[in-house]
Amino acid sequence: MVIAIDGPAGSGKSTIAKKLAENLDFTYINSGRLYRAITLGCLRANIDTKNSEKVIEFAKNIDISYEKDTVWLGDEEVSALLHTDEIDRLSSPLSAIVPVRYIVNDIIRSLAKDKNIVVEGRDMTTVVFPDAEYRFYLDASADSRAKRRFDQGVSSLTLEEIKTAILERDEIDKNKIEGSLKIADGVKYFDTSDLTIFEVYDKLKEKIY
Repeated sequence: MVIAIDGPAGSGKSTIAKKLAENLDFTYINSGRLYRAITLGCLRANIDTKNSEKVIEFAKNIDISYEKDTVWLGDEEVSALLHTDEIDRLSSPLSAIVPVRYIVNDIIRSLAKDKNIVVEGRDMTTVVFPDAEYRFYLDASADSRAKRRFDQGVSSLTLEEIKTAILERDEIDKNKIEGSLKIADGVKYFDTSDLTIFEVYDKLKEKIY
């Protein structure tokens, strides 16, 4: 079974997907972490993330794996390194490179083969798993998403700077040539702006059970 969760940054996708996976004893996959890992690899290899040809070649040959809730580059577990302001800024335009999306989507489908999974990312319900048994789109206002990010304490930006970065990222994600952020037909939509994590979880759980 595949449970696919889509939506913009800060809408609660990761937290909800992880909670569902834990409670259902499913494998959890976060597509954004794979793009972030490629971004980190490019930075370490001194590859300009705006140079599409070099990024694509690097992504084709990168040794990347996803084990339970951890991402690995080669034999190094890099999960804790994937949420810096620099990675935030660079990973979204990198993920707009179409051949890189193909590479990551193939990795995700391979990870999901013959498994029960909860997978989340910006095109999971539209491109990667359009026929998933359950598809959800989580949304929230930019103010709510910025505050959540600010409260996590992992960013050095001000609340207003985080909001600006989120809006800029939304524009990139909505205007991607492929895998753009959108609500597909048949997907259950939830606005999480004024909901707690537990309330969102309960709403999704009602649809699954």
